[in-house]
Amino acid sequence: MNSSHHPAPDAAVAANESTRALPVLAVAALGIVFGDIATSPLYALQEAFGAHGVRPTRDNVTGILSLTFWSLIGVVSLKYVLFIMRAHNKGEGGIMALLALAQRVLREHPRLRWWAVMAGLAGASLFFGDSVITPAISVLSAVEGLKIAAPGLEPWIVPLSVVILLILFSVQRFGTARVGGLFGPVMLIWLLTIGVLGLLSLLRAPEVLAALSPHHALNFFLRNGYAGFTTLGATVLVLTGAEALYADMGHFGAKPIRLAWSTVALPCLLLSYFGQGALLWNDPGASVGPFYRMVPQALLYPMIALATCATVIASQAVISGAYSMMREGMQLGYLPRMRVLQTSPELRGQIYLPAVNSILLVLVLAATVGFRSSSALAASFGIAVSGTMLMTTCLALLIARRLWRWPWLAVLPLAVVLLTVDLAFVGANLMKVGSGGWFPLVLGVAAFTLMITWRRGRELLTQQIRSQGVPLEPCAASLTAHPPVRVPGTAIFLTTEPGLTPQALLHNLKHNKVLHERNVIFTVEALDEPYAEPAQRVWVETLDANFYRIRARFGFAEDPDVMAALDACAVRGLGFDTMETTFFTSRENIIAGDRTGMMAWRDKLFAYLARNAMPATAFFRIPDNRLIEIGRRVAI
Repeated sequence: MNSSHHPAPDAAVAANESTRALPVLAVAALGIVFGDIATSPLYALQEAFGAHGVRPTRDNVTGILSLTFWSLIGVVSLKYVLFIMRAHNKGEGGIMALLALAQRVLREHPRLRWWAVMAGLAGASLFFGDSVITPAISVLSAVEGLKIAAPGLEPWIVPLSVVILLILFSVQRFGTARVGGLFGPVMLIWLLTIGVLGLLSLLRAPEVLAALSPHHALNFFLRNGYAGFTTLGATVLVLTGAEALYADMGHFGAKPIRLAWSTVALPCLLLSYFGQGALLWNDPGASVGPFYRMVPQALLYPMIALATCATVIASQAVISGAYSMMREGMQLGYLPRMRVLQTSPELRGQIYLPAVNSILLVLVLAATVGFRSSSALAASFGIAVSGTMLMTTCLALLIARRLWRWPWLAVLPLAVVLLTVDLAFVGANLMKVGSGGWFPLVLGVAAFTLMITWRRGRELLTQQIRSQGVPLEPCAASLTAHPPVRVPGTAIFLTTEPGLTPQALLHNLKHNKVLHERNVIFTVEALDEPYAEPAQRVWVETLDANFYRIRARFGFAEDPDVMAALDACAVRGLGFDTMETTFFTSRENIIAGDRTGMMAWRDKLFAYLARNAMPATAFFRIPDNRLIEIGRRVAI
């Protein structure tokens, strides 16, 4: 998943790793990074022998365990830990950070850049589906332990899951700073517990360790044919959350994540899966709920409570990841502006987006009530997970070739192996479109359509503004040579086109027939890097004694703050007195015109999004009492 839960600059990551004990960071990473993949044992193996899987014979159990083992080793340990985690964007990971990096590398290759953008947006769209399904399937799978502990409570599974999810989403506005310190220890207890339970079960049938040989995985496909291939759709569930190892690099750094994975998460997960396999080896009837059937009867209720805590942590991580991805999408120009609230004064990565929270809540509850079980949701989960992994692989391979300059002799064999595995997982999951796989596809198509429409609409709007614009420098020179009535103070004109005279300035001259003593053309630029270096934050240019041009740069993992950028101008000899400064901006009223560019329904969608987007002035934290907005109608 694309979740940068507590992003921090590269330097801060290095400082963290040098000043804090590596084991402490590794435990913290367990709570944030591994929540999703650590709760997969609740439902993954069950689905391999469920309605869309194979019969739980001993040969099939060994085959599934072999697939599980080599999937975790090959996809997580080798692909993500050793390869994908190298493709970071100045310490930041995740699909949006990778997309920004690819755009920077491919600036001079527009056609390839376009394909990279499409791949990145497709991956981000599928991650949004993942963000909806993860809380629903995780909480449902934990509460479903009640079916085994007390079958009479089965009708209460869905209502209880709904209550847990309502509480989870309702507390998002308070942030997780206060309870976040518990996430790592709780997840450590969870992993050690499932590891011990798996080991005790494994000792009763150590024969399943034969699955460590990959020939059992090959024989599984030869023996089961088409049914074996479709079972890959269930096998991919053991990899849910693998994307988080890459996405959360920005907060923890690579070393703690690799340490936590190799010493705790991977061994405990393997013990749990092999323990469930050992149980099925002796009791094929345990294929329904094999995880909870490993638990002694006296410990069932405590285990259900612990599993619920673990799944809430996993859900929290993916929700926070959705917030981070949405903010990055806004900064990179693929989503309309939304309200972003900081929930922690110390950790700037802890953010809350009210609009995203509301949308996620509605969709998660719809998935929970509509599908009603983890098994029903599992078919839809696999498509979101495998699709995101495929897009990440494509972008990482592109980075390896274009940025790292790997030779084709190295890239091609790696591409064949990685894409073959990813495409196999995607293909197996596409077989389940009619059984629930349609759900993330619908969500993904909706998110993808919204992002490309907003991006294209902004391009058309920019074209319109440029076609009607007046070049700034000749205009400034003319106003200096033939000045209108001057009024004291400073006027700051916010514009997206620093080379053109802002419409707000022209309207002010036309209607008020005055010009301020000092006029500043101010532009906010979004970088394809997570953070702007202090030296590149503000760029000041003097056009003449009356006009200045300022460009403030912010990374895609930052919240733009115009007032802070203006304060930074003081060291460049351009100070501002807020009480003597007035901000001017244009607010476009966009209507669907008869111009070519987008289909009419997309024009209307863009106009709707623009009307409901957060005003740029509020997004940039400009004081309302110093602001004058001038509206104008623009047809696209």
